Amino acid sequence: MESLIIRPGHLTAHQTARVLGITLGGVRQLVRRGQLTRSGGTPRQPWYKLADVQALDAKRRAREAA
Repeated sequence: MESLIIRPGHLTAHQTARVLGITLGGVRQLVRRGQLTRSGGTPRQPWYKLADVQALDAKRRAREAA
C-alpha cells in the first residue's frame, strides 16, 4: 500500500471517521449527502479539511445537546 503525505490542516477518511465517531461508510454518506466535501487525496484515499470536519462535529454535537 502506497503511503500518501497529507497536507497540513487535512484529515484522512479514517481520521475523519474517528473524530466524528462514525464508520468509513458514514463518512461516505456525509459526502454523498453534500454535508462534507473532499479536498484532496485520491478517490480511494480522500482527504477532508480539518476545519470542515470540526465544524460538522460541532454542528452534530449542538444538535445532540438540543
